[in-house]
Amino acid sequence: MVHAFSRPRSAPGPQVVAPDADHARTRREPVGARSTRTRTALVTGASSGIGAALARRLSDEGGWRLVLNGRDPSRLREVAEDTAATAFAADLTMPGADRQLADFTLATVGPVDLLVAGAGIGWAGEFLDMPPHTIDEVLDINVLATLRLVRLVLPGMVAAGAGRVVLVGSLAGSVAVRDEAVYSAAKAAVGAFADALRYELRGTGVGVTHVVPGVVDTPFFERRGTPYLRSRPRPVPAERVADAVRTAVVRGRDEVYVPGWLRLPCRVRGAAPGLYRRLAARFG
Repeated sequence: MVHAFSRPRSAPGPQVVAPDADHARTRREPVGARSTRTRTALVTGASSGIGAALARRLSDEGGWRLVLNGRDPSRLREVAEDTAATAFAADLTMPGADRQLADFTLATVGPVDLLVAGAGIGWAGEFLDMPPHTIDEVLDINVLATLRLVRLVLPGMVAAGAGRVVLVGSLAGSVAVRDEAVYSAAKAAVGAFADALRYELRGTGVGVTHVVPGVVDTPFFERRGTPYLRSRPRPVPAERVADAVRTAVVRGRDEVYVPGWLRLPCRVRGAAPGLYRRLAARFG
């Protein structure tokens, strides 16, 4: 049975859809380890795209208790009902929303074993044409909301000596993309944060995975205001990224590219930045 909870219209706030469950907890094991114990995964950006695909992937696999977050209550409800998950609809850029989500997750399903920070938005166009409030929004959602939520969830993982944080980046953050200056900067920040945090967590039992997808067939491009018109690279299904995330979690990988050949332009940029910039200027 699914119960729905929401605040009165005069005081809008997070909307929750929670299935009944036995929330008894036992001592946690590494996320990728084989276990008969039900583990908890908190996935943001789960109302569509990669987050929704990953929720379905984990649900089909079994052994996971899911808490899903997104900004679209109706879409999030659909995903939650499909995956027997608990849904907490909220805009994580709103003051206190991150704390509400973390507290709700702990109270409802217990400590988090896997955090997948997939919430994000983009904007395409010349930087000089970008409205100032949109600059703030892209940085708030892609960077600040992610860092704040990780900061709230991470202490429980460290205390348990197990867990994994998955940060969904973008190829734009690794090589920079024309007409996506702020989005590229935001995702570059996510990648740098993943590396720095991984160094800090060495020896704690908590891992950090940075997922670097290229073009993914999701509503992302519709919402950024400009469709994807290039012939290459071709968009990949969100399910392919979800499978890559699951594999990375099981194998404890630090970084994964989807598709895998995207490592090549990233390595060329790192090894020969001048050459890469000339090629990028010529071919876009």
